[in-house]
Amino acid sequence: MSSIEKTFASGEVIIKEGDSGNTFFQLLEGKLGVYKNYGEADEVQVAILEAGQYFGEMAVIENYPRSSTVVAEEDSKVVEIAAEELNEYFTQNPDKILSIMEVFGQRIKRMTEDANEAKKALDDARRSNSKDKYLGFFAQMAQQSIYLTSKNFRLERPSAEALREASMAVSGTSEGETYSFGTIIFKEGDAGKCLYILKNGKVGIYSKYGAVDELKLQEIEAIACFGEMEMLTGEVRDTTAVAEVGDTKVEIIRAEDLPGLFQTAPAKIDMILKSLSYRLRSITYDYFKACQEIYESTNE
Repeated sequence: MSSIEKTFASGEVIIKEGDSGNTFFQLLEGKLGVYKNYGEADEVQVAILEAGQYFGEMAVIENYPRSSTVVAEEDSKVVEIAAEELNEYFTQNPDKILSIMEVFGQRIKRMTEDANEAKKALDDARRSNSKDKYLGFFAQMAQQSIYLTSKNFRLERPSAEALREASMAVSGTSEGETYSFGTIIFKEGDAGKCLYILKNGKVGIYSKYGAVDELKLQEIEAIACFGEMEMLTGEVRDTTAVAEVGDTKVEIIRAEDLPGLFQTAPAKIDMILKSLSYRLRSITYDYFKACQEIYESTNE
């Protein structure tokens, strides 16, 4: 079997912050709480999980320690999937590939919004040379700020090594489309119905491309994914992607392609999942770094 159903009584710990993780879970019934510093004086609940939601997947995908503790808030039932059985799980449940990717997409979206809010508060305070600008931020982010102290704050930038190795596994695979220098691959405002794997060349990601206040946000090099967020969240493109060199080659993947892609090239699914996990850890790092600076500034 590729998965095992387990039941937990109210108050039982399912996974613990700091532990190594070789399984992930989907909540079938009940309600779970996600905590930082569980059982300590500065414990804080950071999320509530409802039936259908996944948790613990980042530790499996990136081989990281558990980042939080998950506790049953009421009698609950979960399905537990071992890392070594992930391929079998996807084979038996191909629809779950997109579901897990959508989980990452929603988390990245929320964390990006939080990070932008933190950075805005930090920039406003620096420009005005006043700590009063931090107050609105802390009012909105009080839950997270509870545990952002020098004693328990752990700042860790994720490594790109696992993502790079996963990318190498797909570098010589199937054909794609080739674009000349300057080609607009997708445009701000377009419907985002697919993601791209950059096989060769470079792609620039721009805000307000072609306008006087155009801003280059990122330069992507092979092998990497881009454009996946809008496919996963169902929103329109908020950036423009442009081929920065000639012979820029991409592979186009739509949501409906994912189950079949797993059957023919599982390494690509692994690479996309690692890319999403890496992005989430990176934006989380940026958010907590800004929060730490705010916290330290208000306690000088």
